[in-house]
Order: sequence, then C-alpha cells, then structure tokens
Amino acid sequence: MAVDREHVLKEAAALLTRRATVSMDEIARAAGISRATLHRHFAGRDALIRALEEHGIAQCAQAMDAARLDEGDAPGALHRLIEEVEPIASMLAFLFCENQLFEGDAVNAGWATLDARLTALFRRGQEEGDFRIDLSPAWLTEALYGLIGAGAWAVHEGRVARNDLHHSIVELLLGGIRRSMEK
Repeated sequence: MAVDREHVLKEAAALLTRRATVSMDEIARAAGISRATLHRHFAGRDALIRALEEHGIAQCAQAMDAARLDEGDAPGALHRLIEEVEPIASMLAFLFCENQLFEGDAVNAGWATLDARLTALFRRGQEEGDFRIDLSPAWLTEALYGLIGAGAWAVHEGRVARNDLHHSIVELLLGGIRRSMEK
C-alpha cells in the first residue's frame, strides 16, 4: 500500500495543532498507518516537524500567489491574502509557535522568502499612503502571523466562529495600520 504523504502531513498537522505533545503512535493511527510505516517516511519527530514546515511554507507561498499580492492596492491584497491563508491558519499557528524551527542556523530559507513577500506588501502600502509609516513592515509581518495564529487558536477553542475569522483579522489589522488622513 502506497502512503499518501499529503494525507499523513495533514493528519499530523491536525493533531499537532490541537496538542503539541501528541505521540508518533497517535499520528500514525490518525493517518491510518503503522508506526513503523510512519518512521520509514519520517525518521523521527524532528523529521516530521521539518516536513510539516516545508509543507506549511509551500501552502503559504501558494496562498500568497493566489492572493495576487502585487495587484491592486495593498489593503485589497491584504484582504485577499487573509482569505487565502484562512484554510491553513491552524497549520501556520502550529509552525509559528514551534520553537525548534527557529533555532540556530537551521531556520528554513522559505520563511525568509515568505517574510520578504509580506514585508514588501506592507512597504508598498506605506509608500502608497495606505498604511502607517511609524510601524515597520517587519513588525507588521510579525503582527499578521500573530493574528493568524491567535485567530486559529480562538476558532479551535470555540471562542471565535470560523466564519468571523477573516473579518476579525482584517478589521483589527487594517484598523490599526491604516494611515489616518486627519491632521
């Protein structure tokens, strides 16, 4: 029987986003495979986490592509991005909080690419006069990741309705970063 790697990663992400201490046995059961099969594909928990990181980065890059970040005004692009990222918000929340991904020189270059794309979007919004200039694009990038992660956890815990997530993130972020035209 061929193992569907995408299915295994999806099941692992679903479990790990709910409970970071889930065992490899539990992940294997959720994926419908044996622990031995899981270990043949992922040598251990670290290898699985790294594969999830690669998968999450690829999904986020696809969401950015689908959002067409370079089209239209920056607030519109941000709206589209949040809509595209919403289905993978829990995966991003897990990855954002997974400390071992950010230790030392082993940081995946894919994160730097994603960060650069988001930073460019926020910088463009500042240059076009849509976003405040007293908040750095790097900070706005981190704030967006944080809001996506917090939103995913709030939905998971039942404190926020899934249908409200996009609106809540967009309104809080844009409400805080829009440049005031009053003087």
